[in-house]
Amino acid sequence: MQKNILVIYYSQTGQLEDIVKNVAKPFENNEQYKVTYYNIKLKKDFPFPWPSDFFFNTFPESYLQIPSEIYPPSDEVLNTKFDLILFGYQVWYLTPSIPVISFLKSGFAENILKDTPIVTISGTRNMWMLSQEKLKVYLKRMNAKLVGNIALVDRHDNYTSVLTILKWLTTGKKEASGMLPAAGVSDEEINGAGKYGQIIKTYLDKGDFANLQPDLVKNGAVEIRPFLVRMEKVGNKIFTIWSKLIINKKEKRPLLIKFFKVYLMTAIWVVSPIVLVFHLLLTPILWFKRKKQREYLQGINLK
Repeated sequence: MQKNILVIYYSQTGQLEDIVKNVAKPFENNEQYKVTYYNIKLKKDFPFPWPSDFFFNTFPESYLQIPSEIYPPSDEVLNTKFDLILFGYQVWYLTPSIPVISFLKSGFAENILKDTPIVTISGTRNMWMLSQEKLKVYLKRMNAKLVGNIALVDRHDNYTSVLTILKWLTTGKKEASGMLPAAGVSDEEINGAGKYGQIIKTYLDKGDFANLQPDLVKNGAVEIRPFLVRMEKVGNKIFTIWSKLIINKKEKRPLLIKFFKVYLMTAIWVVSPIVLVFHLLLTPILWFKRKKQREYLQGINLK
């Protein structure tokens, strides 16, 4: 019997679309599978490239997971029982992006995701770990079956990737220029993402996903950098304060957004190096704790 595969995604730059389509390639042009693509579409979409002020102005709604209205999925997506869903998502401000949250909070998501094996796929700068934890909560509430996770990232150092991603988001230029490398996930990793699809296909054919995630991890699908986990935890605490302040002080929003922008740049370039020093100094003491943390974040379970 033919198996139905659904690929869900939202992509502004095209990077995530390329990733999920490469992961889905092993299922294409094969009469045993039917692949359906669902590109989440907002009724009021976000611009790309981003005007700088517009980008920072999306922060509070992004972090607080405030949805926007989406167009309904097609009848085919709504009325088909899928055997597997490849769920591609972006991360905005340490949280699944507004389009993804809008889908998850719509009346459509639960009917599509419920009781269905799901492999989450992200293409991010480098901080995705706690965003994945937030996504796990949604999937659990909907009784979806998270069976795998693929997290492709920019492999450059944290500070270089900040410069390249800001250039890409505000100018639309991803390619290398001057002393800066190309932004985002490397073309090599994007083009090679089909290997993960082949692994997923093997487990789908067996009808047993029990060892899928360890197999994906073994093949490079997930990299955990303990320092970035620490930065995410700190960032979530600070973002909670800033987002609520901006939302609750509507009359002062433009001014507060400007202050937040200054704070964020200061945190990246001044506070982050200090946190890194303490992180390195504490490595011998916290080695085992970080090892357990790494193993958990590489997995698919929810604490």
